[in-house]
Amino acid sequence: SLLQALHQLYYDPNIENKNLAQKWLMQAQVSPQAWHFSWLLLHMDKVPEIQYFGASALHIKISRYWNDIPADQYESLKSQLFTHITRFASGSKIVLTRLCVALASLALSMMPEAWPCAVADMVRMFQAEDSNVDGRARCLALLELLTVLPEEFQTSRLPQYRKGQVRSVLAQECSSVFPLLEQLLQQQDSPGFIKQKVLKCFSSWVQLEIPLMDCENLIQAAFTSLQDPELFDTAVEAVVNAISQPDAQRYVNTLLKLIPPVLGLQEQLRQAVQSGDMETSHGICRIAVALGENHSRALLDQVEHWQSFLALVNMIMFCTGIPGHYPVNETTSSLTLTFWYTLQDDILSFEPDKQAVYQQVYRPVYFQLVDVLLHKAQFPSDEEYGFWSSDEKEQFRIYRVDISDTLMYVYEMLGAELLSSLYDKLGRLLTNTEQPSTWQHTEALLYGFQSIAETIDVNYSDVVPGLIGLIPRISISNVQLADTVMFTIGALSEWLADHPVMINNVLPLVLQALGNPELSISSVSTLKKICRECKYDLPPYAANIVAVSQEVLMKQIHKTSQCMWLMQALGFLLSALQVEEILKNLHSLITPYIQQLEKLADEAPNPSNKLAIIHILGLLSNLFTTLDISHHDDDHENNEVKKLPVQQGPNPVVVVLQQVFQLIQKVLSKWLNDAQVVESVCAIFEKSVKTLLDDFAPMVPQLCEMLGQMYSTIPQASAIDLTRQLVHIFAHEPAHFPPIKALFLLVTSVTLTLFQQGPRDHPDIVDSFMQLLAQALKRKPDLFLCSNLDVKAVFQCGVLSLKFPEAPTVKASCGFFTELLPRCGEIAPVGQVVHENGKVLLQAVLEGVGGQASRSLMDHFAEILFALNKHCFSYLSIWIKEAMQQDGFPSARITPEQKENFSQQILRERVNKRRVKEMVKEFTLLCRGLHGTEYTADY
Repeated sequence: SLLQALHQLYYDPNIENKNLAQKWLMQAQVSPQAWHFSWLLLHMDKVPEIQYFGASALHIKISRYWNDIPADQYESLKSQLFTHITRFASGSKIVLTRLCVALASLALSMMPEAWPCAVADMVRMFQAEDSNVDGRARCLALLELLTVLPEEFQTSRLPQYRKGQVRSVLAQECSSVFPLLEQLLQQQDSPGFIKQKVLKCFSSWVQLEIPLMDCENLIQAAFTSLQDPELFDTAVEAVVNAISQPDAQRYVNTLLKLIPPVLGLQEQLRQAVQSGDMETSHGICRIAVALGENHSRALLDQVEHWQSFLALVNMIMFCTGIPGHYPVNETTSSLTLTFWYTLQDDILSFEPDKQAVYQQVYRPVYFQLVDVLLHKAQFPSDEEYGFWSSDEKEQFRIYRVDISDTLMYVYEMLGAELLSSLYDKLGRLLTNTEQPSTWQHTEALLYGFQSIAETIDVNYSDVVPGLIGLIPRISISNVQLADTVMFTIGALSEWLADHPVMINNVLPLVLQALGNPELSISSVSTLKKICRECKYDLPPYAANIVAVSQEVLMKQIHKTSQCMWLMQALGFLLSALQVEEILKNLHSLITPYIQQLEKLADEAPNPSNKLAIIHILGLLSNLFTTLDISHHDDDHENNEVKKLPVQQGPNPVVVVLQQVFQLIQKVLSKWLNDAQVVESVCAIFEKSVKTLLDDFAPMVPQLCEMLGQMYSTIPQASAIDLTRQLVHIFAHEPAHFPPIKALFLLVTSVTLTLFQQGPRDHPDIVDSFMQLLAQALKRKPDLFLCSNLDVKAVFQCGVLSLKFPEAPTVKASCGFFTELLPRCGEIAPVGQVVHENGKVLLQAVLEGVGGQASRSLMDHFAEILFALNKHCFSYLSIWIKEAMQQDGFPSARITPEQKENFSQQILRERVNKRRVKEMVKEFTLLCRGLHGTEYTADY
């Protein structure tokens, strides 16, 4: 049946049979019979797939079930494996590899005590003459074995102390391996495939942190192999692996010896670039970068060798500026970018005198780097770009972002001089009438400027006024250039706020771009930045901005998210106007949408008018998110002077909301069943409450009434979230709180009824309800004193919610109890309910910790235990004792001692919450049977 299952796995077309066979075979591999059948399956008369399964089963037994093997069988197992490896040396390659992996695993488990000199033994065994197997096949089998040995070590499940021990034994044993590898590489008659295998073997060994000087001869031999096209890729891997091992930086003399052979590759690199051989240029670049990036600090420290390191830096610069467009004609330049970060960090980390010397050498290099990067960031010709696939365009976009990040970083080294040099170049470009420049060149320079201005405060730069003066002179002939002009203006919006006379230089360009759908993202986001940063200087332009925005909104030029941004921009803009001006603008801006909404409210609900309704409600929400005449969000200290006098009379947003309130109610009445529409309605009020805060007060009574009707008819989570917002903001406003209190009590009683009918289908409502209760306890705990609030029922709902499978809901319930328990003393009804029902809560918490709840929630459960201990100590000590006396509770894996120990630890810790979290983590792992396994490593 084993052979039958294997046959099914490999040849049966029916996928279900395959899956069944695979499951059965995986169980067979770990069964005690595996020892017996593995050798039978390796007979020479079986097909390779079956032999492979036999070899795999052996490897699994040796690597995972080592402790099942009696010590007196080690030797026979070893000799059988040697015999089979020799037998398969000229047989199937995949079976040979599996057998080698099995022997490697055996060696790792036996060394050093049970099998001293394991590696030397392997070499000796395979070099012994064996008339049946030809020398070359034996040599390949040995190389395969030596290659998989370090790989098997890296993935082995050896305990930590053994890993260190075995690693040092292996590192010493390299003296049996490296001379053999050197000999095979230097022999004239070694065929290519053997040399390839030798280089792979060397690559595998260097990852064991072998001292770099011991690798020197093989690294030099690998450099020689780079001249052989057949060995090139493998030789690159070998050199890069050897140079990149972390330990290598200790061997500075060896590193210095490696610079000349790396520099010696420059001719080969130039030829590869000329002939368009991307693979070769990529490989050589990887070697240069590996040496530079991993060891720049060590090599910079050797001041007397500064010229040879500078030569290496220049070689890497050549790789950064390699001709052709990334990613179509070259893929090499992107490999070099992190090197420039590393080099800069290392230079700037030296003490001042040494730093000054290196700044002198490397500032010119970094200025050259900026030129090279901006050249690489240029778009290809329009014609060429037209042939690029969307994937290539996306890779190029990401590459430009990487260049942008690099430029921003380099600013730290070069400072304001960098901006001046960019400005001079741009000025020369735009004013040179002799040679008209390409748009690509202009765009790249602007892109460089934008990269820096986006994150670095350029307020002190003396070149920005000149740049703002140059921008209108750019003849914008295509989308990419126009986008960059927009983003550059956006990056300078904070500067414009401090230099408002310059706004008029660039605002017309932005408004013109708004009408172009291709510039949607850049123009709208730039207008939003300007309206946010410069709102106090925009009143003279407001009418124009509103008119243009209205026109593009009506023409539906932009996608939904850009329309929303545009509304936010207008909200910022209007915030700085006088109230009557705001109302006038709001009227013209909103009226068309209100008319549309009135029409939609009369229609019978269908999918297309649903989208239109959600769109209009979204526009209103986004407008009200930023329209704030009380300037709650002005944190710019320099704007203090410009603050407008506090306005009298109702807030314009409230005026508008009151005008459209009935219409919104009408829309709601038809769409109460639809969670998305209800959410969009709630969003308008939620955004307005958040922005207006107490100015929202006049709306409170009618909004509470509407929410109550809504929630009583069809409960939706978004209505609870809005109620929570109202509780949060108006908790301490006795004049406005009564309707909110009534709403809170209504929502609570409707939700309690929902719990009686079965809350499992509404995890979102339960989640929001728990958050509402927690907010009420935090902001207005005396709500729990109301005679018509059933505290006991609320408590029981909380306990039920702790058992939901949805993690967010459980987290919210934990939050509720964490707020409730501290109130035991001050609010009598809460204290009474907790003392009478607290044991049920503890039971639920322990079930969660015992394995019912997700491990990610343990910190939240720990908070409840901590609160119980702090606020109900005398009760908890009784409850926990009673709970833990139940058999198999909270988990069958726990002993009575472990339970007792956990209970005592919890009861002792009343000050340090972090300690309680650690105890709970520890205990939950014991309950789940995961303690001390690999699962806990990331926990």
